[in-house]
Amino acid sequence: MNRRAFITLLGGAAATWPLAARAQQPERVRRIGYLNLGGSPESDASRLTGLRRGLNQTGYVEGQNLLIEYRWAGNQVDRLSTLVADLVQLQVGVIVSVGVPCTLAAKAATSSIPIVFSVGADPVQFGLVASLNRPGGNVTGVNSFVGEFGAKGLALLHELVPSAATIGFLENPNNPISELTTRDVLGAAPVVGVGVQILKASTDREIDAACRVMSCRISDGAFPKTKPWAT
Repeated sequence: MNRRAFITLLGGAAATWPLAARAQQPERVRRIGYLNLGGSPESDASRLTGLRRGLNQTGYVEGQNLLIEYRWAGNQVDRLSTLVADLVQLQVGVIVSVGVPCTLAAKAATSSIPIVFSVGADPVQFGLVASLNRPGGNVTGVNSFVGEFGAKGLALLHELVPSAATIGFLENPNNPISELTTRDVLGAAPVVGVGVQILKASTDREIDAACRVMSCRISDGAFPKTKPWAT
C-alpha cells in the first residue's frame, strides 16, 4: 500500500471511529422536576397525563430516556422550600411547578434552572413574570385566570338556588388564588343580592370540620336551601 492510500484509509477510519463510539453509547437520560402542593399523583392525574403525552410527542419517554422527580407537599406550603431545594441540588434540567405557591418557591430557589408553571391567576400580578408577552428570566408557563371567575360563579350559584340568602364559601388560606377569588366574591355579593359566609380550611381535617359547620347552619336555617361552595 502506498503512502497516499495509507493516509486516506487512516483518515477515513479516524472519522468513522467517533461515530461508531457514539452509536454504541446509551442514550442520555434527562431528568426534570415536578413540584405540586397536593398530596399524591392521584390528585393530579389529568395534568400528569397531559405532561407525559406532551413529553412523548417531543421524544422523551418516562422510564426510557426521561426521569421525572416528583415532589408532593401534602398541602403544606411550608414544605415547598425544602422540596424545591432538593430538586435544585439534583440539578434537574427543568422544574414543572403547579400553582402559584409552588412557582414562587421555585423562583426563589433558582435563577438558572428553567421553570415552567401552570397557574390559575395572573402571573404578572404575583411577580412570577415581567409580562405575558415577554416573561423574562427563567420562568414561563400557562395560566387560566380561574381566580377571576368568583363573581361569575356566585351569580351562577344564585341563579341555580334563587331562594338562598347566604352562601357558604370555603377558602384555602394557603392558596393566594383563593384570596383573590374571595375578594372577587365578596365584591360581587351585594350586586347579586346574597350574603357570603367565609370559612377557611387547608387540610382534610379542616375541610371536614368546615363542611360540618356549614351543614349544621343549613339545618338550623342559617343557610336556607343553600349548598356550600368551595374554592
